[in-house]
Amino acid sequence: MASPQPQILAAFEAAKGFMPVREGLALYEAAAAAGALGLPLLEVGTYCGRSTILLAEAARESGTVVVTVDHHRGSEEQQPGWEYHDTTVVDPEVGRMDTLPTFRRTLHAAGLEDHVIAVVGHSPQVARVWGGPLGFVFIDGGHTDEHANADYEGWAPKLAEGGTLAIHDVFPDPVDEFTGQAPYRVYRRALESGAFTEVSATDSLRVLRRTSAAL
Repeated sequence: MASPQPQILAAFEAAKGFMPVREGLALYEAAAAAGALGLPLLEVGTYCGRSTILLAEAARESGTVVVTVDHHRGSEEQQPGWEYHDTTVVDPEVGRMDTLPTFRRTLHAAGLEDHVIAVVGHSPQVARVWGGPLGFVFIDGGHTDEHANADYEGWAPKLAEGGTLAIHDVFPDPVDEFTGQAPYRVYRRALESGAFTEVSATDSLRVLRRTSAAL
């Protein structure tokens, strides 16, 4: 099993974010394997860059780059009044969340800025203007059906055959309706399309490989 260097894992553990270590290690392993295609890796839903550290390290080792896509205003569950709201990432001048400065500090601390291209914008808009093939897509954005499906529809078709699709927060239990049912439905949609086969499942992280051009 591929593992990041100790200093990279330490930077990941120190970064603000929600991904557990077990899932992070599985994400890194999947990204490192996908890097062999020599194509860019892409992350949808960056927040403060915790998972980006592992993707950037995989990209660095593979001689490619990771592209992160996020509007940096926070997803639904991170807004005021919700469980995951963090007042330390609110811009006091505009009164809205802005995770971009924290994200940049996270990459700087890990020494990985040169291996990341940060795109600030809404995922469907960015997907519409993205022209090249991708070797890896990690969907970890908004957890409503609208947003999760838009991320899948925008980015899954851009995966090269043999590329990897990773989906985070996949919870089959209906009790997790808000946090994990939309990603679960997208995961099922990918499998039922016939274009993907499952590679691994680590807690709430699912890793699929594109095995067919038809989607």
